[in-house]
Amino acid sequence: MNLKQTESKASKITKKKLALRTQLWGDIDPKRIWNRKKSDGFTTIPRTMPIIFQIINYLAVKSKPVSDTYFCLWCRVFDESFIEIKSQEQMAFESGFSGQRAVSTWKSRMKNLADLGFIDVKEGPYGDYSYVLLLNPYTVIKKYHEENKLQDSKYIALYARAQEIGADDLN
Repeated sequence: MNLKQTESKASKITKKKLALRTQLWGDIDPKRIWNRKKSDGFTTIPRTMPIIFQIINYLAVKSKPVSDTYFCLWCRVFDESFIEIKSQEQMAFESGFSGQRAVSTWKSRMKNLADLGFIDVKEGPYGDYSYVLLLNPYTVIKKYHEENKLQDSKYIALYARAQEIGADDLN
């Protein structure tokens, strides 16, 4: 499909979804919904992120889920896949950790994400995790699947959803 065909298909889908939304909710005040084209503060995430979260929590050190920390990183990244972390306390809080051990808990989750290969980190003026590179989660997960370190059902769920949305990173 060329760009013009893709845009035309997207326009048709948008029209259908808007017609259904209007049927279900009527003419809704635009201020009541978030429009990414008119509001700042959005990031791009894979539509498969819920399955990716399940997989990384499965791969993580048991009883120490890392998906909240991973999501916090995604919410700060731009297209260059690079984050500069100036406040570990803020990152710990945004990842859902509080109390005296918040930063140490966050650091342990960051170490786990790095050990799993979902991120690469460099130390700098703000500590061990001053600079973070988010790696393509599809390629990381594919490697775990090829090494038989991931349940087939989880990988198949990810693969099927990726195919459904047109993501070809797992091919």
